[in-house]
Amino acid sequence: MSKKLILCDCLGSQSVDAGAIEAACGMACSKIYTSLCMDQLDAAAKEIADGDAIIACQQERQQFEELADELEIDPPGFVDLRDRAGWGEGDGGPKMAALVAEAALSAHPGKAVDIVSEGTCLIIGGSAAIQAAEDLCDIMAVTVLLPDAEHVPADRRFDCVVGEVRKVDGALGRFSIRFGALQQIVTGGRGAFALGQPVEGAVSDCDVILDISGGTALVAAPDKREGYLRADPAHAPSVAKAVLAASKLIGTFEKPLYVRMEASLCAHSRAEKPACSNCLNVCPTGAITPAGEHVTVDPMICAGCGSCAAVCPSGAISYDAPPVETIFRRLTTLASTYRTAGGTDPRLLVHDAEFGMELISLSARIGRGLPHNIIPLQVEALAGFGHAEMLAALACGFGHVAVLPAPKTEIDVIEEQAALARALAGHEGAVHILQAADPDALSEALFDDHSAALSCDPILPMGTRRQVTRLAAKALQPDAEQVTLPRGAPYGAVLVDTSACTLCLSCVSLCPSGALGDNPDMPQLRFQEDACLQCGLCANICPEKAITLQPQLDLTDAALSQRVLHEEEPFACIECGTLFGVKSTVERITEKLAGNHAMFASSDAAKMIQMCDNCRIQAQYHSTDNPFQGGERPRVRTTDDYLSKRRDH
Repeated sequence: MSKKLILCDCLGSQSVDAGAIEAACGMACSKIYTSLCMDQLDAAAKEIADGDAIIACQQERQQFEELADELEIDPPGFVDLRDRAGWGEGDGGPKMAALVAEAALSAHPGKAVDIVSEGTCLIIGGSAAIQAAEDLCDIMAVTVLLPDAEHVPADRRFDCVVGEVRKVDGALGRFSIRFGALQQIVTGGRGAFALGQPVEGAVSDCDVILDISGGTALVAAPDKREGYLRADPAHAPSVAKAVLAASKLIGTFEKPLYVRMEASLCAHSRAEKPACSNCLNVCPTGAITPAGEHVTVDPMICAGCGSCAAVCPSGAISYDAPPVETIFRRLTTLASTYRTAGGTDPRLLVHDAEFGMELISLSARIGRGLPHNIIPLQVEALAGFGHAEMLAALACGFGHVAVLPAPKTEIDVIEEQAALARALAGHEGAVHILQAADPDALSEALFDDHSAALSCDPILPMGTRRQVTRLAAKALQPDAEQVTLPRGAPYGAVLVDTSACTLCLSCVSLCPSGALGDNPDMPQLRFQEDACLQCGLCANICPEKAITLQPQLDLTDAALSQRVLHEEEPFACIECGTLFGVKSTVERITEKLAGNHAMFASSDAAKMIQMCDNCRIQAQYHSTDNPFQGGERPRVRTTDDYLSKRRDH
């Protein structure tokens, strides 16, 4: 059954052209209602009951979902046309059509695992922690960690210990805490409780941690660690809010699996030599750790910011909630539908679901709203919208990309990715970051932006992020052959100092992407630029320090095939003529060792350096000082020999 769009002009506060929407996105539209969430609720029930409905309102989503629940049918879909298009200035028709077409796309089913929290709670702090424990002890199994014995209460409804936290691992339902100088109370006797002997390195588990100590956070990015709650002990409302949040963390919860890891693609290290560490450097929660030649991601700690996926050069870590193909499909749908509906100069505004959506809604309700050509794109992970996604948007037909970060967004990653996208697009104004703290500032920044728009023949972004980047860069810079990129870019060339390189080929054996190769028939070092990740492993492993990296993107077809970086003439064995090794290297070794080393003091011994493996062994075997030669082989002993020594024979 095809989807049907249920339209409402919200008491006549917006203009909706059902015919234009139908023509642009091919979706059937209802008549335009005026008060669908109030006076015309019965009509809404009938429309929802028909199935496959998309209601053009997000504000009253809860009411319509409850209505569907009463009708015992699946809830409808939703798209916000009012705040994002209807309440802005100018003709919002093309934008509405684009947003409707995007809403009709099939949703990607996310992956998740169940986390069970049984309500074991550790509260850290002083007197405020005692009060929090009294509030929670009837619904959770509470233990309070106190800094000293002064705060130990007589209340035995919850446990108290004295000590300090050395280390915290894990997340909701799976916290592991290591303590220092841990002392348990001695419950017997009269007067104040005594303390037992301090124990160093004690380890315990819990489901929830409520930190009301007022000190430094015990985990990285505490606001992103599920199950770890903090509050200022001097601010009672904050403590009350944290206590309430802790009380709700009992039961079974779904933990989304934000990223997918392909260890075989990871270029973290080889042979204990360091290479790429981009994801380790940007992960705010510490969920990514080294695991030998690759890294590993702890899905319980991962908060889904997407930074690792944006900076991973090989695609070993990719965002999976939703995957990048979904983003590319949304970008294509928005741009193409907008153009089909007659829109011109489309510009993309990328925002998150909380801060960005709230700012847009407030701007539309009380301010100027969004310009008619600004198309908003809500993403789950703002930091995961990297250079590949930015370039895909520009090459799909958007003339400009603006990113609206939230206060807690990993802004460093976005700035780095935006700089890389600008370099690849060949236009400094192609991508910029909006620093808007209020609705008026957002509207002012968007309406006052008159930067020149990029234009190109639209592409269809398909494939990996690296493939889409290359395709988009060629579309945006059709006349360019080579693009210079900033330092740290995941694209580039390998430069070899041929005067220093000995063609030992250690770089070839360890290159994680296969960008460096050899020739089995000749001493050659070959390179395919399209495959190079700029991980730096070849430069780190080179014993002669003959390799340097050059960030760039070669847009010619030459980057897709191997080219020779360095080659030399092979050496011919002086005995059999077999080609082996590198002529310059063999001659250099002969010059250094012949007559100067005890093993090669004689001319015959020195000649062995210039022999292939087989001839060298033959020469050693037949030499007078054969290292393989032993004494005379003893006679084989037989049964008669053994029996001759027995007295009974």
